[in-house]
Amino acid sequence: MPQRSSQPGRAPDRSHRPHRVVAVVDENTNPFELGCAIEVFGLRRPEIGRELYDFALCAPEPRILMRDGFFTLTGVAGLAAADTADTVIVPHRPDVEVPRRPALLDAIRRAHARGARLVSFCTGAFTLAEAGVLDGRRATTHWQWADAFRARFPAVHLEPDVLFVDDGEILTAAGSAAALDLGLHLVRRDHGAEIANTVSRRLVFAAHRDGGQRQFVDRPVPRVPDESLAPLLAWAQEHLDGPLAVLDLAARAAVSPATLHRRFRAQLGTTPLAWLTGERIALACRLIERGESRLDVVARRSGLGTAAHLRTLMRRETGLTPSAYRRRFGPASDEGRAVPRATRRFT
Repeated sequence: MPQRSSQPGRAPDRSHRPHRVVAVVDENTNPFELGCAIEVFGLRRPEIGRELYDFALCAPEPRILMRDGFFTLTGVAGLAAADTADTVIVPHRPDVEVPRRPALLDAIRRAHARGARLVSFCTGAFTLAEAGVLDGRRATTHWQWADAFRARFPAVHLEPDVLFVDDGEILTAAGSAAALDLGLHLVRRDHGAEIANTVSRRLVFAAHRDGGQRQFVDRPVPRVPDESLAPLLAWAQEHLDGPLAVLDLAARAAVSPATLHRRFRAQLGTTPLAWLTGERIALACRLIERGESRLDVVARRSGLGTAAHLRTLMRRETGLTPSAYRRRFGPASDEGRAVPRATRRFT
């Protein structure tokens, strides 16, 4: 089930400087999630032809010992760097019972007060909650710490089973690989589906997993190789423009609809219909980004049927009408070259 933002989108920043992302590193930070942030926001993308983000690290001390003493990080900026960030990624640590530094919490509160976007990976939600910026909001964290989170922060609406939650200017991801899901979601939100697909190809990672998918699946590695959904998904993606329905997917896989539903839940953490709709919306967005202005053509080629249906689903799933999406991400869009400070969620 999609996790849509309940917050209205803000007007984009039309300056032509890259969106500045600052990741805060603290003692015992997990290197994996930090690596995800660097991979998505910090690396240059020469194949895209422009700089997507201005990325930096900062820390409360000049020397930061990473998780379990694996290595020490030095040479990064101080916490003042977060005061100029458009997006601040907060620290993620396994020692959730240890209070965060007051200076770090103050930096988060300042960023929130001036309208910066706040992002947490894994247990970083504890950091946001301790700073008091999650009260009354939806959030998620790693399922292993869900009970501890609820006990400490009852004012936060925790959604423990999803990959990530986009609550407008505050976004939270569950553990480990969900950091990549949320990172790519932000790239889609900032730059559109086409750019996000390019980044995902570099990562050799799924271009889109909806935030509402479960954090873990019943059977991540199929017991029987022939039960893998990969061939069926590849075939379906080549036939999105046709009258493709769940019954057609089941027939192609030579299983009953009920069996297909169980396999989607087990292997993808979603339903066949939700997956199919998401793929069609993503295709429609790519067509608009590539310059197709006729909504009836976009609707037909993406399998969404009519322009009216396309408008309804795009508004529901992206928070934007097709015309607004075209203005923002179309080939002639100024915003295709500039980066918005904060926008509604793209699914």
